[in-house]
Amino acid sequence: MIEVRNVHRRFSSGGMFETGQVVRAVDGVSFSLASGGVLGIVGESGCGKSTLGRMILGLLPVSEGEILVDGQDLRLMDRKARARLIQPIFQDPFSSLNPRQRIHQIVGLPLAAQGTLPRARQRDEVMAMLARVGLPVAMADRFPAELSGGQRQRVAIARALILRPRIVVCDEPTSALDVSVQAQILNLLADLRRDFGLTYVFISHNLAVVEHVATEVAVMYLGRFVEHAPAGRLFSDPRHPYTRALLASVLTPEPGRPIPDVGLGDTYPDPSAIPSGCRFHPRCPLAMARCQTETPVAVMQDGRRTECLLDT
Repeated sequence: MIEVRNVHRRFSSGGMFETGQVVRAVDGVSFSLASGGVLGIVGESGCGKSTLGRMILGLLPVSEGEILVDGQDLRLMDRKARARLIQPIFQDPFSSLNPRQRIHQIVGLPLAAQGTLPRARQRDEVMAMLARVGLPVAMADRFPAELSGGQRQRVAIARALILRPRIVVCDEPTSALDVSVQAQILNLLADLRRDFGLTYVFISHNLAVVEHVATEVAVMYLGRFVEHAPAGRLFSDPRHPYTRALLASVLTPEPGRPIPDVGLGDTYPDPSAIPSGCRFHPRCPLAMARCQTETPVAVMQDGRRTECLLDT
């Protein structure tokens, strides 16, 4: 359903009249995702997760490489055709919904933009979709400010699915919600995936959420996938030192337990100054001398892909 081939995305930090540093937000990512799958992309803030998601949506152009969606080159697709195939669910439902429009207008906007249904049919489609995501019809004439956070996210989901897309890019869709509401939204997304045959790209820094929803997980660090494996295998037997550090950083509800020390130090990754050799070596507790100069090559083994010199 989705095939990403050696994709790069570079930004320049300079202004109009100055030459700045080049930020390599996504730096040679490749993967394929089968129809009906859920790819969870995890990593620290600034690793390139959201940039990759926006490129898959067509909101950002690719600096290098190509993205194929349902066998079609994303760059060659008509905008309306792309919208019918792939849709987003963003992090903050309050900022992603127009506060001056009523709920039925927000959810029906993709139908109006496509212009393929008469107005009466559009209203019927909107009401049916609101009911499908668990919202009473009475809310159709309300404004986003009159709804709770969980209800607003249901509106965002209804808007994303109103065109019956085949792919949904979920960019931190539950991080702005209370824990109890998160569970409701995740269960709703799972039900919709089953009923509509959806394929999800699920971007998050919450490992517990990703473990719950993903069929496969990609761990991203400084613009690259350092480990990509089936979800169960990655969480039970992480191979890359960065994956192990992420899993070790998860807080537990046990009282009295201190904040875990994962051994990554105080150095924060900087995409404008990617180190030579293995880009993780300045923070890696297992780094060797060769890690400073030798770039690891991706290794496929037992259905997982890792980029670490310890595996070569």
